[in-house]
Amino acid sequence: MTNTQVPPLERHPAPRPPAVTARPPARERGTRLLAALFLAPTVVGIVVFTVVPIAGSVVLSVFHWNVIDSPRFAGTDNYGEVFRDATVLVSFRNTLVFMVLAVVLQLLIALVLAITVNGRMPGWLRSVLRSAFFFPLVLSAASVSVVMKYLFNQDFGVVNWLLGLAGIAPVPWLTSESGAMATVILVYVWQQFGFSFLLFVGGLNNIPKEVHEAAALDGAAGLRKHLNITLPLLSPTLLVASVVGIINALQVFEQPYVLTDGGPGDATRTVVMVIYETAFEQLRFGTASAVGVLLFVLVMAVTALQFRLSRRFVHYQ
Repeated sequence: MTNTQVPPLERHPAPRPPAVTARPPARERGTRLLAALFLAPTVVGIVVFTVVPIAGSVVLSVFHWNVIDSPRFAGTDNYGEVFRDATVLVSFRNTLVFMVLAVVLQLLIALVLAITVNGRMPGWLRSVLRSAFFFPLVLSAASVSVVMKYLFNQDFGVVNWLLGLAGIAPVPWLTSESGAMATVILVYVWQQFGFSFLLFVGGLNNIPKEVHEAAALDGAAGLRKHLNITLPLLSPTLLVASVVGIINALQVFEQPYVLTDGGPGDATRTVVMVIYETAFEQLRFGTASAVGVLLFVLVMAVTALQFRLSRRFVHYQ
């Protein structure tokens, strides 16, 4: 019997992965270049019209400047002047009150109308209502305010004339403190709720119909269905609408400026009105920039608070 010797197995080296080239393929480079070209106008616009003005306002807020003379360094004097100015403090209070009332009313009206339009009705009627509710948003805020100023006039306004037909005495819409703020809020909400309305309509259309059908089988209907099903599923859209609504409300200018000019007294004077008057009527650009910086900080703080609270109330699934 002969011994056969088995030759040792040959070990072949493991195949190496293909080398990755440092430069991307020509098609990928072309796609990136095309994307950069499409994004460039937006990025340039944000830098030129947002970032640069904000940085300029921060720098100008520590100087005294009236356009005629050379700027003089002021340090924090402008900010101290802002906190000592009663008109500025009242304008911040008015702006916060306006923001709360206007945004709550705007979101509530938009949500109710969106749920109504999204219900059972002919398709042509749904299209007409969507266009009608969105139409005020495309109008100029100044032109709308001019028309509304005549409609709410105490002596010859159409609103008081209609109230007179019902035996109601003329209401001082624009000449009393409470009436002026209420009128400004109504005009603002009438023009702005169309944006939130469209957001809610889109959000409602994204809710699966199976969810509502299952809720109906479990006995959920009417207000209970909307509170337990619709609102939780619509919470991401509600967050977006509230953030945009609050940012816009904190910067309100046209409606109070045209309707009441900040009056009676300072009842409807807002922060942006104070910035405009301080800068372009009193030529105190440093103080106006300080007010603008404080408003920017307020907007960022409120927005950050909203996103912080959204972790509890916003459901993405």
